[in-house]
Amino acid sequence: MIEEILEAQKKYPEIAIEGFVIRLISLYGKAGMFDHAHKVFDEMPDLNCPRTVKSFNALLAACVSAKKFDKVDEIFRGLPPKLSIEADLVSYNVVIKAFCEMGSLDTALSMFDELEKNGMEPDSFTFNTLLEGFYSNGRFLEGEKIWAMMERKNVVHNIRSYNSRLRGMVNENRILEAVKLIDEMGSKGTEADVISYNALIKGFCKDGKLDEAKWWYNEIRKNDCCPDWVTYMTLIPCLCEKGDFDMAHELCVEVIKQRLRIDIALLRRVVDGLVKETEIEKAKELVELGKSNKYFHFKLELSLDK
Repeated sequence: MIEEILEAQKKYPEIAIEGFVIRLISLYGKAGMFDHAHKVFDEMPDLNCPRTVKSFNALLAACVSAKKFDKVDEIFRGLPPKLSIEADLVSYNVVIKAFCEMGSLDTALSMFDELEKNGMEPDSFTFNTLLEGFYSNGRFLEGEKIWAMMERKNVVHNIRSYNSRLRGMVNENRILEAVKLIDEMGSKGTEADVISYNALIKGFCKDGKLDEAKWWYNEIRKNDCCPDWVTYMTLIPCLCEKGDFDMAHELCVEVIKQRLRIDIALLRRVVDGLVKETEIEKAKELVELGKSNKYFHFKLELSLDK
């Protein structure tokens, strides 16, 4: 059906406009249909549409979207000479992203060196991709070197940069440093978002410090952010572990009302905890709210029967 819809677009006169074709290539990539994206790129001359570095970059990005990482370097190295296209910073950024997602961080760094040798200046996207790659893969010290390099090159740390570093600190059990980084963000005019707060909540939950985790949850509300699925799925298990089933109930109600996903085993754990604490009405409320999902309702009723 996707092929039928997208192929039908070729009959319109806009198909001779590169931006229109780029959209088709991108959509095929997001659908995981990279061969179709490549076919559209190959057909561009027949469609009287010029191929420039922009459509080349779209093809690379479609390759990454479709998780065809093994083909990225082949396309990056092979196509430009054949098509008289010169790779630009966007091209390098896409390839660096691909290598980071593959876990080939050293290769990603070599691409960084190559783009500089070719006279290009890395931008915030380049650095943020590397930061996320190194911090999330447990290579914290190397991530710190990239952070420092970003400062030397006067590339401003934005919210994405800070969030990558926050997660890196939490993963390294540097939770107090992460708290200080939140303060630094504020002093430099970058407002923390829900992803920032989630990192701290995760860190304190991992350390078994529920009061601190709850404090940062309240900070989300105070700063006009909205908790997301990660917030709830991080905090609710910790609340259950510490026996705070009242707040666990409160958060489960929010999750169900917002129609977010919740694991049935976790929901049942909250109901069981409420029953043990003779909070029967609250347990029944969760069951009632779960009635829109028959599977939830069936399982939770069994829990209450016990």
